Amino acid sequence: MPNNSRKNKEEETKLHLEIARQMVSLSTAGFGLVAALAWNNLIMEITNNYIKKFLPASGQLVSLFIYAVVVTILAVFVTLQLSKIVKRLEK
Repeated sequence: MPNNSRKNKEEETKLHLEIARQMVSLSTAGFGLVAALAWNNLIMEITNNYIKKFLPASGQLVSLFIYAVVVTILAVFVTLQLSKIVKRLEK
């Protein structure tokens, strides 16, 4: 009987640990989304206020292209840096 009780306790601990991991994962993803939206707004404002005025009146497409390039460069840079950190930590 004590062996069965120990198994139940271990399973309960594993369950709590998995729930905590999922909560960390979900909250990290949520905060990541909020941060991404904040960066999105900042880059859009910079594009609208500082770059658009140098473009012709029909420069909406060029403005969106510049915005997309900036966001892509930022995403690639952050991904590469995070990958380097993970590799370093794995060693």
